[in-house]
Amino acid sequence: MPVRMAAGLAAALLVLLPSARAQQLPPEQAALKAHVQFLAADSLHGREAGTRDYDIAADYVAAQMLGAGLKPAGSDGSWFQPVRLVGYRPTDKAKWSLTRAGKPVPLAYGTDFLNEPVPSAADFAAQGAMVFAGYGIVDAASGRDDYQGLDVRGKIVAIFAGVPKGLSTDIAAHFGNDDQKARLAQARGAKAVLILESATRRADYAFEGLAPYWDYERFGWVGADGKPNMIAPGAPVVGYVSRAGAEKLFAGSRLNWRAVMAAEESGATLPTGPLAGTLRVANPTRTRMLESRNVVGVIEGSDPVLKHQYLVLSAHLDHVGVGQAVNGDKIYNGAMDNAAGIATILEVARRFQADGVKPRRSILFVALTAEEKGLVGSSYFAAYPTVPRQGLVADLNLDMPILTYPLQDLVVLGGERSTLGPAVAAAAAGEGLKVVPDPAPEEMFFVRSDHYSFVQAGIPSVSVDTGPGGQGAAQQRLFLDNDYHQPSDQLDLPFDWASAAKFMRVNYAAARAIADADERPRWNKGDFFGTLFGGHGAD
Repeated sequence: MPVRMAAGLAAALLVLLPSARAQQLPPEQAALKAHVQFLAADSLHGREAGTRDYDIAADYVAAQMLGAGLKPAGSDGSWFQPVRLVGYRPTDKAKWSLTRAGKPVPLAYGTDFLNEPVPSAADFAAQGAMVFAGYGIVDAASGRDDYQGLDVRGKIVAIFAGVPKGLSTDIAAHFGNDDQKARLAQARGAKAVLILESATRRADYAFEGLAPYWDYERFGWVGADGKPNMIAPGAPVVGYVSRAGAEKLFAGSRLNWRAVMAAEESGATLPTGPLAGTLRVANPTRTRMLESRNVVGVIEGSDPVLKHQYLVLSAHLDHVGVGQAVNGDKIYNGAMDNAAGIATILEVARRFQADGVKPRRSILFVALTAEEKGLVGSSYFAAYPTVPRQGLVADLNLDMPILTYPLQDLVVLGGERSTLGPAVAAAAAGEGLKVVPDPAPEEMFFVRSDHYSFVQAGIPSVSVDTGPGGQGAAQQRLFLDNDYHQPSDQLDLPFDWASAAKFMRVNYAAARAIADADERPRWNKGDFFGTLFGGHGAD
């Protein structure tokens, strides 16, 4: 090469070098980006649970856990906990019969009711008298019992969708879940549950708008007994009844349907009692099985006693896969949701390795499957933990931290309910961050992420999220409006990798403090969820 050309090239490189250096991330940030870059790559096709693409992502996480110094803590000494998923949907549009005073009362599918599938029974059928139990809520703390004075043994219970006014957001979200209503009905001897369209539910999702989607696929898990899991298999939710259908169910009884609707609108106590007639329901269901797996690694504790207690650091690995094209892109990569959460727990593990000091308690790092299908992987793990169940003492969950802006604060969902909240707040303060209340309680995030599966197992649990301070509220709204469950949730979003590193350090500090504390985490005395699910410290 001529000298003049070499000199010109050298000059050009000197011009480009500052720009290249400016783009080079510090190692801590680069490590986080590397995980997201792999997990959110187009080649993994959105990591849908039950697919080969998810399995590749799981293999990657296991390899990274090995590199971070963890030991396998899945089933049979492996990194993996197999989870059999069951997809289920109605086989056909059901035919129900209502008889009153010896005469049939026609019920029209799609106008009066929609049938729900029952995964534990392919040909579920029930027949019996009906009882209306208001919202179907029993809450000892507030003294509410919608079943007071009602005998529902062997009967079909009709329950209003949603919850009455005045309940706190988290408690309302719990009682608003139809399966939780079925759990309460089953405990009182009911054989099936109908959900009636309330004004509140109608305002969100009108019955006629739901009817075209009658056969959409739901998901759950299959237990060790080979049967699909259900919260209330003895009294399943068998159908959703429109307001027109409810009027037919109430006709001929002492309960006036219009009076019930008026009481709901005014917030008055709903009248309850038996309904006239006998209802027969038949709900054929078809199922399919898929194989997936959680990934589980452990840092064994150093304390001879406390090492038998386990703190769980969890994040879901799956996303929603390939879907409808948006601007020609069909791959829903899930960079923020939740490759960012997985990247964080992997780098927390590596931080423990670099620190070189084992925590006193053991720490399980769990990458969960099928969160997007209904918290399925976490529900399975909480039911069948790979360590002794009594050893699980807390869960710190990370789900979709929005990392596109400089962090000023964090939100700790459920932090006010246990000693975990103050521990995370102290860790955040060490990074100059505050912990603030959930700015969008109406979204009911407390019951929508994997930590809620641990809550229902009585385990103190929180989900740590980025906060609304500074640019946060605007950036979060921008992501939720434009990128959440969209193909645009990919690596070219404007990630703030310095904030991602700070978020990781907070979670490391919180995990370290909880694992090293003299006392195990506990629910606050009298907390609703701690008391309901028999958690440590609540009574």
